[in-house]
Amino acid sequence: MKTQHRGDPGLHFWLTRSVAKVMGVSLSEEMAHDRLTAQGYAAMVTACRECALVASCQGWLGDQKGFAKTPPPGCVNGDIMQNLARHH
Repeated sequence: MKTQHRGDPGLHFWLTRSVAKVMGVSLSEEMAHDRLTAQGYAAMVTACRECALVASCQGWLGDQKGFAKTPPPGCVNGDIMQNLARHH
C-alpha cells in the first residue's frame, strides 16, 4: 500500500483557517454554533495536507484584498467552505 504524502500540519492548519477567514468564515465560531465538528475541522486540515495545490492556494491568499465569495480554484475544502460561508 502506497502512503500518500501529507504536508506540514501547521502550514495546512493555517492555510485552511486563512481561506475560511478570507471567505468571512470563523471556523471556531462554526464549531461553537455546531455547524462544524472538531472531527470535521480536523478532516479539512487533513484534506488540505494531501492537496497538491499549495503554491496556488498561497498565491490566491496573497492576492486577496478583501472578502472572497469563492475559495481558491481546486480547493479540496471548497464545497465545505462555501456551505459554511452561507451562514454569514
